Amino acid sequence: MTMNRPDPPAYVVVLASGGLDSTTLAYRLRDMGAKTRLLSFDYGQRHARELECARQVAGGLGVPHDVADLRSVGGLLRGSALTDPLVLVPDGHYAAESMRATVVPNRNAVMLDIAVAVAIANGCDAVAFGAHGGDHAVYPDCRPEFVTAFTASAMMANQGFLPHDFQVVAPFLDCDKAEIVRLGSRLGVPFAATWSCYKGGTVHCGTCGTCTERREAFQLAGVADPTPYAG
Repeated sequence: MTMNRPDPPAYVVVLASGGLDSTTLAYRLRDMGAKTRLLSFDYGQRHARELECARQVAGGLGVPHDVADLRSVGGLLRGSALTDPLVLVPDGHYAAESMRATVVPNRNAVMLDIAVAVAIANGCDAVAFGAHGGDHAVYPDCRPEFVTAFTASAMMANQGFLPHDFQVVAPFLDCDKAEIVRLGSRLGVPFAATWSCYKGGTVHCGTCGTCTERREAFQLAGVADPTPYAG
């Protein structure tokens, strides 16, 4: 897990979806000695169950957890399977072209912008999110080029208010999901308390793209999957 500077950040705002990636990231930062606070977003997502998982993760880590209410914004973002009840969540592999239906326009940029503001308000020197290598094909705001450009924009927009060595921590950009599972297993991440399914039921569906990726990651990592799946 690499950072943009040799020493780890001291105090980090972590975008916490309640999922496997962001939870592993929060545990990794703690392992590195960083102080963290978790920030989640309610944007009217179909799978809002993830917010309760994020709350549980924060409780397990003993760190602050804030939830930003963006439901009015989410209501404007029609056309995505995550925010539009008329668009079905596709089944199939995570890397399939059909997963484009799950793109929420500009989601990470919006969330990171808010996270930067929270970082300034709380004296943090970094924000972090768990985008990984498998996201690149579908989500433009999960690519290294985006992280570089966003960091430059944040520094310009907040000149004089952010430390000169402020960073956007996205250490999984070159990792696949199986690598994240292996790391999480070593760190004692409570995988059973995390949520991946986009369909928003009470149990992981087992067939949508994120469920398919989750199952495959545990299998490839050789780690027991504690997740109950409906199918």
